[in-house]
Amino acid sequence: MYHEFIFVPLYNGLVGLMDLLPWIDVGIAVILFTIIVRLIIFPLSKNALLTQVRMKEVEPEANKIKAEYAKDRKTQGLKIMELYRSKNIKPFSGVLLIIVQLPILLALISVFYKIIPSIDPTLLYSFVHVPDPKPFLLGLDLTKPNLILSAITAIIQFFQMHYSLASRQHRAMVAQNGGKVGADFSSNMANTMNTQMKFMLPLIAFASTYWLIPARFPQAASIIAIYWSVSSLFTLGQELYIRKKHIEK
Repeated sequence: MYHEFIFVPLYNGLVGLMDLLPWIDVGIAVILFTIIVRLIIFPLSKNALLTQVRMKEVEPEANKIKAEYAKDRKTQGLKIMELYRSKNIKPFSGVLLIIVQLPILLALISVFYKIIPSIDPTLLYSFVHVPDPKPFLLGLDLTKPNLILSAITAIIQFFQMHYSLASRQHRAMVAQNGGKVGADFSSNMANTMNTQMKFMLPLIAFASTYWLIPARFPQAASIIAIYWSVSSLFTLGQELYIRKKHIEK
């Protein structure tokens, strides 16, 4: 089911794009196709993100409930769900929307793994022709790891984390509370994890695209770096749009 209804359509979509635009190289095709797919699933991403943001907004109230009913977990859970209902927040819907997106994004990565060094004609629909793939991006060879692309991936990942909605909401809460976010353990833990992830994810992005992925799939490392960079930029743009369109208003 995953192969037939997710992987194969995405594979044909990318190959079909290169067939439709034979003058573009693989790098440009990956950028365009990533943007197309992310635009298609944007409504799901937007709703999931808005749910996360609204849950973050009521976190101080939820923390008060947790502290008040610390010894009664059943009542604590009921009170928190009551809080969410009063604010018209559906926490599980956000999780489900993220779960729906994951197979698509994972399949997209698999497609990029298999597009180089050659295209498999047995996976193509009858109306999709085999193009002549040019494994380059503006002259950069995509069949081997590339230090420049990996560094760009790490830098974009850092800015995406730094300007993410969660990070900005946390800084806003600090400002509103005179430099302090709740004194409870969970708030402090979340603060620490947000700070660590902001620096850890860029390092993971660089190591993955320059060392870890090439060790297993040397021909796909640079393509994954392009995909990672474009996805991070799209996520950043998506969050800026949501903040301006839905949250600031």
